[in-house]
Amino acid sequence: MSLNVIDLIKGQLGPALVTQAASQLGESESGISKAIGGLLPAIVGGLANNSSSPGVLDAISSASSSGILGNLLGNSSNNSIISTLLSSIFGDKLSGLVNSISTFAGISNNSSSSLLNLVTGATLGSVGKYAADNNLDKSGISNLLSDQKGIVSSLLPAGLSLASLNIGDWAKGYKFDNDNAKPTPSAEPKIEVTRSTTPVGTDPDRNTPEGGGSIWKWLLPLLLLIAAGYFLWKQCEKKETTTTMVATDSTAMPTDTATAVSSTGAASGAATTKVDENIDLNGTALKGYKDGMEDKMIAFLKSGGYKNAKDDAALKTTWYNFDHVNFKIGSANQLEAGSEGQLQNLVTILKAYPDAKVKIGGYTDKTGNEAKNIKLSADRATFIKDWLNKQGVGSQVAGADGYGSQFATVDAKASDAERASDRKMAVRFAK
Repeated sequence: MSLNVIDLIKGQLGPALVTQAASQLGESESGISKAIGGLLPAIVGGLANNSSSPGVLDAISSASSSGILGNLLGNSSNNSIISTLLSSIFGDKLSGLVNSISTFAGISNNSSSSLLNLVTGATLGSVGKYAADNNLDKSGISNLLSDQKGIVSSLLPAGLSLASLNIGDWAKGYKFDNDNAKPTPSAEPKIEVTRSTTPVGTDPDRNTPEGGGSIWKWLLPLLLLIAAGYFLWKQCEKKETTTTMVATDSTAMPTDTATAVSSTGAASGAATTKVDENIDLNGTALKGYKDGMEDKMIAFLKSGGYKNAKDDAALKTTWYNFDHVNFKIGSANQLEAGSEGQLQNLVTILKAYPDAKVKIGGYTDKTGNEAKNIKLSADRATFIKDWLNKQGVGSQVAGADGYGSQFATVDAKASDAERASDRKMAVRFAK
């Protein structure tokens, strides 16, 4: 039986990474999981159909020494090897793949593109490590990839169709789309009723499994199967509900002092999964979340709240969390893919309201040295301030401060995914 490469890769894409990716990309965990489930067979299938390509074999051969598996979220977004490989595999179908996964999983195109790079990195790293551990040369790697054609052809999730990309034309003998596959009809149990000549009440076997009660041979297993299916469905439904019920971003952020003040704009309770929509800025449509950063800032400006604020003290209690702005782990000058889109939204808002000023805040979790945390968060805030200055709105940025873990709420011993909520960037209005 051929090795299923996808089983190797899944070990790198566990729940912890899904949670962290959801936090960094501003998506629901269920959406991230669905996207990964669709991307895995597509990427492995693409490699399988290019199993003899020198570019593919070189990329996999060098992957084991590149350390790509050590930091998938940080290394994949701008990795030239990954981007070159994807272009060679999918060509002009690349954007179509990103759009299809985005629609299927209910996530933004930016998130879909980031996950495409991440899953490709996990695939290269996993296959490269396997090849190195088992002393496979390029010929062996080619054979391993070629063997995947028969495995991945049926793994595309139900509801995801890539037929419109016409991938079958360039991948001879193999299609990612399994919509055209005709399902094998399940065999209906045939229950035969035998009319007995024995008078009613005199058949000793009528109530036994082997006699007239033979219907139970089929009915009992069928009932058990239905019960098991119902139980699994309820469990999946429960899990789906849990992953999609995420708290909304709150505008209640700490003040510039050590005293935390709650904001009247803070959301309460749970909310459904965030979905990108058009946020109206005086006739200009910005892509963002309902009740997200842009939506709340624009609503405050339109209400006259900023204009009527007498001084900075009246504004400093309300902060707005960025939904999509994230830095690579440990970096103060490298943004994660997709971050500049929301920063550009902030630029558009400031240009629409040239009298408004803002302040940038950076925050970390409770782990590590606090002095370093303060410096890192301050450097990140300053980076965003400088970025805004380059966009022509520097005069509207009143300051940029780093607070380190001063206002972190999650215990340092919690999981990395739980602590991610404390590692954020935020913005508030200022006078």
